[in-house]
Amino acid sequence: MPNFTDVAEFILLGLTCRQELQVLFFVVFLAVYMLSLLGNIGMIILISISPQLQSPMYFFLSHLSFVDVCFSSNVTPKMLENLLSETKTISYVGCLVQCYFFIALVHVEVYILAVMAFDRYMAICNPLLYGSKMSRTVCVRLISVPYVYGFSVSLICTLWTYGLYFCGIFEINHFYCADPPLIKIACGGVHIKEITMIVIAGINFTYSLSVVLISYTLIVVAVLRMRSADGRRKAFSTCGSHLMAVSLFYGTLIFMYLRRPTEESVEQGKMVAVFYTTVIPMLNPMIYSLRNKDVKEAVNKAITKTFVRQ
Repeated sequence: MPNFTDVAEFILLGLTCRQELQVLFFVVFLAVYMLSLLGNIGMIILISISPQLQSPMYFFLSHLSFVDVCFSSNVTPKMLENLLSETKTISYVGCLVQCYFFIALVHVEVYILAVMAFDRYMAICNPLLYGSKMSRTVCVRLISVPYVYGFSVSLICTLWTYGLYFCGIFEINHFYCADPPLIKIACGGVHIKEITMIVIAGINFTYSLSVVLISYTLIVVAVLRMRSADGRRKAFSTCGSHLMAVSLFYGTLIFMYLRRPTEESVEQGKMVAVFYTTVIPMLNPMIYSLRNKDVKEAVNKAITKTFVRQ
């Protein structure tokens, strides 16, 4: 029988053990994190103060920005701390809390992306009914479901993580507490946790991605039926930013969570995790602002008003 031991804290091995690279990574990821915070908080403020951005699409986008702020803030500060620390530890409770918020925010974000795809379908395929079908009340209900569902599912998943047992190996080959590296070092409770992780991730990613794919299939069909070339261009331009965000987020998560945790997959997943925990939250505001005429106009008006007041 394995000799199970109580866990007080874990050691996060991080991205590298080379001191010179740790300092470089600290500078790079601090800059990325600050840009992410500024971009997403700026997007939330811009949407709240701009009359031309008071539509369902931007309402959902403001929540996507909020989740991105929470998502990166759950992981990046501890990663930055450990890059300059000699101990590089995280408490057992802190590890479970980080796992809980990470899983919850991942589920919230994938379903917000699905809701945004449905919103684009309603706007393009049912423009005459869009105002009534996507009322403020409906939008609030649509955005509430991902939050309630995400945090509920995460509680169940975290309880299964709590059921893992360890035998003295407390080094996590990652820069934050994630299920695959925890499963890799556990010596008890592994089977049910591994199966449930893959099943839950598979069901939720498949269902939410199906909503996205069906919505965009119907959008493409509707756009191709348009006689106006300008109408087709405008319709595709409103969807391009969202499709880019969906591709980046789903691609990295599927690579991370729909595989059995092995030494190779954990090491590869660590590199991929850098992308979706730090880079994607920084890129999303840029994707939606650089490719969006309404956001550009709102930024220009906000800057103009600021200088006029001064």
